[in-house]
Amino acid sequence: MAILGFGENGWGSLILSAALTTLLLSLVAMMVGAVVGSGVAAAKLSPRRPVRWLGDGYSVIFRGIPELLIIYLFYFGGSGLITQIGQLFGADGFIEVPPFLIGALAIGLISASYQGEVFRAGRLALNAGEVEAAQAIGMPKWRILQRIILPQVVRYALPGLSNVWQMSLKDSALISVTGIVELMRASQVAAGSTRQYFTFYLIGGICYLVLTLLSNTAFKKAEQRLGRAHQSRTAAHS
Repeated sequence: MAILGFGENGWGSLILSAALTTLLLSLVAMMVGAVVGSGVAAAKLSPRRPVRWLGDGYSVIFRGIPELLIIYLFYFGGSGLITQIGQLFGADGFIEVPPFLIGALAIGLISASYQGEVFRAGRLALNAGEVEAAQAIGMPKWRILQRIILPQVVRYALPGLSNVWQMSLKDSALISVTGIVELMRASQVAAGSTRQYFTFYLIGGICYLVLTLLSNTAFKKAEQRLGRAHQSRTAAHS
């Protein structure tokens, strides 16, 4: 058990910091995906055909290309491109893009292709009569978005977002190819250094399961809270 401790010869500190890195990377990717995914959903719901094509094209590209290939393209391809541009301005040597930033961006853009579908489904589930009633009484567009559309789209989308979160959490393991010491990379390093492959890969798997269980609990509580808030508003207006 000494190898799992937090002392000089233990790997506990590395595993713990790697778990936090995995969590932070997934959170940033999820936020990037939410912003871009909202745009993708809006594009797919647009009455203009070229805009809908853009939204559909984004989904096809980021859902059709393997995640690892996108990460390679963003990290190694991005570093190579920036190096070439830097050389045009007199820079020497290889310029590496920040792996955490690129990793979060790559996972976030992949996540956006799925979040876009979740947000689109949430918007379509919204009762059109509520929006029409708000427009009929002269409610401003921003107020309709704030008071009617966003709360309900989030409520409808939350179960789907939980699935996308699980996917992003597991996809974060692919970022280990950039050298970031997240859970997958930490498990590899500890297993290779101690030759205890089964122990450290099992610990890595358990850490992912713990993060999954905790996040599942958080999403369920959020769903219950939003459901109660919706019931309260419905009762107040009936």
